[in-house]
Amino acid sequence: MSREPNPDLDTTSLITRTVEDSPNGYPRLAEFFASDHSFSCYRSFGYLHARVLLNLQDKIATLERELDRRDKATNDSQTEEQIEAADAEVEEIEDEIRNNRPREEIIEEIRVTLMKYDEVLVKARDLVAFQKPSNRDYASIRNWICKNKPLIERDQEFVKRREDVLSLHSGREWSGFDGAIESLLLKLDCKLIRVSDPPPPNLQWMFITPELRNKTMDDSVHYYSRSRVDIFVGLIITIIIFILLILPVVAMYRLTAMSTSPNSTFNAIGVLVVFTLLFSAAMSLLTKARRHELFAASAAYCAVLVVFISNFSTA
Repeated sequence: MSREPNPDLDTTSLITRTVEDSPNGYPRLAEFFASDHSFSCYRSFGYLHARVLLNLQDKIATLERELDRRDKATNDSQTEEQIEAADAEVEEIEDEIRNNRPREEIIEEIRVTLMKYDEVLVKARDLVAFQKPSNRDYASIRNWICKNKPLIERDQEFVKRREDVLSLHSGREWSGFDGAIESLLLKLDCKLIRVSDPPPPNLQWMFITPELRNKTMDDSVHYYSRSRVDIFVGLIITIIIFILLILPVVAMYRLTAMSTSPNSTFNAIGVLVVFTLLFSAAMSLLTKARRHELFAASAAYCAVLVVFISNFSTA
């Protein structure tokens, strides 16, 4: 592998699209949304999807009644009274639908309408699976739009429909914790975190790259390198796991093996209960573990500590 410097990778020659370079209006708003995955928020139009589905559902139900009427009318085993009763059930159908159409024509229209209905139904189901934007991301988008006003008042009303806005960004497993870390970085804004203007040559900064800094000249907008924040969050998670594993072991060792008190075992059980609760809280807050995963992890953690207590007590 060549270790010679590649001029094509020179960061000073990289081209970065900036928000301010785009014309005011939808181009500038689109540039802002594309500048960070967390800002990719759009309306879901849930009400309109429901209206379309209900309209197709009603149309299919009407065709279903017409097909049932046709099947009953062509059944030779039916009496005249049954045929008249079947005709009375479809009096609300439109005149053009109540015409004596062939069964094949009715089934073909049902097939076409069902295909439309199934397509919209599947798309609506996929739409429901999208995540809602976090409070932090939604506030950032709304504040930027209200401050810069890239659109006229009528066109930017979509950002006020909070319940109908969804995010294309799926987020990390502990995205809420990531957001808290970024908020902390924003409060601790300093040279160690942000790039100075102009940035010194050949100097790597911790959380903001020169490319991110060049995305906008708005001082109220802060971009952080996702990969670097992930590394920092991973380091914090590692330290928390280390503390939750080492501290209870040390505490129980001092309470059981190095103590002559008759209540040392009960004190160690108290330490076990406290740290198991802390472990469960950390799992719940720092990850999106499901309930059965939370129970399994807490049980395994508690079992490990119980093993330490039994070994120290019998030593």
